Amino acid sequence: MKKAYEIADRLMEWVSDLLLRLTGSPSPVWDRIVYGVLVFVIAIVVGRILRAVVIYVIHRVARYRGSYLLKSLVEAHIFTRLTHIIPPLVIVALLPFAFHGTPVFLKLIEKLCWIYILGVIVFSINTQLSVFWKFYSSRTALRNRPMKGMIQIIKGLLAGFWVIVAVSILIERSPMALITGLGAFAAVLMLVFKDSILGFVAGVQLSQNDMIRNGDWIVVPGGSVNGIVIDVSLDTVKVQNFDNTIVTLPPYSLVSGEVQNWRGMTEAGGRRIMRSFTIDLSTVKFCTPEFLEKMKEMDILRDFIEKKEAQQQRGIVENTQNSEGLVNGTIETNLGLFRAYMTLYLQHHKFIGGQMILMVRALDPNDNGLPLQLYCFSTNTDWVSYESIQSEIFEHYAAIMPRFGLYPFQNPSSRDYINAALLTAGHHPDELWGIPFGTMRQAASSAAKPVSSATPPQAPQPPIPPK
Repeated sequence: MKKAYEIADRLMEWVSDLLLRLTGSPSPVWDRIVYGVLVFVIAIVVGRILRAVVIYVIHRVARYRGSYLLKSLVEAHIFTRLTHIIPPLVIVALLPFAFHGTPVFLKLIEKLCWIYILGVIVFSINTQLSVFWKFYSSRTALRNRPMKGMIQIIKGLLAGFWVIVAVSILIERSPMALITGLGAFAAVLMLVFKDSILGFVAGVQLSQNDMIRNGDWIVVPGGSVNGIVIDVSLDTVKVQNFDNTIVTLPPYSLVSGEVQNWRGMTEAGGRRIMRSFTIDLSTVKFCTPEFLEKMKEMDILRDFIEKKEAQQQRGIVENTQNSEGLVNGTIETNLGLFRAYMTLYLQHHKFIGGQMILMVRALDPNDNGLPLQLYCFSTNTDWVSYESIQSEIFEHYAAIMPRFGLYPFQNPSSRDYINAALLTAGHHPDELWGIPFGTMRQAASSAAKPVSSATPPQAPQPPIPPK
């Protein structure tokens, strides 16, 4: 302070001497005006010089030895912004020596300078928080943590703190007294800003409880939300639906309502497959020795059938939790054997999770037959790949079923009615198109009337082009 006083005193003497030489008579008013202008010029020049020095030093340090965080701070111009506090500090230090006789004007300048200094510090901190958030979100392990809302809370609190302190400096009152006075308007503020307050609280809950992150797949039942979260903030949550539309939700609706988050599926690495075919009950039969011998031709079933036969000879019946580790299933019926086959097929499938629940189960029979359901988990959770894996399994399911003498139930179509009418009319099954399975062909062939006078139909020949 003593050094600043000496500099200001010498500067004031120099200004007075200069004006005295120019005008020939002393003029205190002009001395103060010129001194004030000179102080502002000096403050700006000193600020620019120090800013250039700081930027040069920081840039060299960041270039050769700086970490990623330091480089991010330099790119965000944090240090450049902090140098803006130098000019007002120079003004506050030198100006009082010229305007000590005009306290009102001097106080106003000092108040504005301190408010400016505090604002520079607060907004520099806010910029640093943005840089820290960028650095934080770039970490692989922390990328999806919903910290954006907390950063916004801190920024809002700092901005509110700056406003309160700035007002208290202007009116020369304690900040605590100002906050206490605002309490009288709390009821009015709650009514006016009810939605904002609810959104703020909900945003804090979403962040603190880790309910929703960027990249989560969420579904809001009964709504139009079914997609990936692309942004979570204090006042909005943006979701990109799978049809590429963007839905914006208030956080309060996600906290107060029901939301299905598929993050657990992604983190567990398994997406559920739960589909079924309805088996025609008339095709469920007991296995004969000849049928079992035929099924042994399938490598995947040979070991299962042989071990089950050996257990059967010893009088052991363990169709569930087998002591030899065999899958659930039986060799008594073709359906029980088919359940064992599908379980083994799924266990050997490279995209089906063996550590998760895997079963083939019969559901409650209904008027359409017996639903046989596959319940397992795909290790590939990508939507397109998941659907491909699921389709592949059920295509195999449908194709292999007739080999076990099982057929799915299907409501008759117009083609089935036409075929039935043609068979009733005495046409040979080979004349028909659309008979679905071999056993049906055999049944239809035995039931068909012989047509002695009919000749086998000739396939239509393409017309001969004219020469």
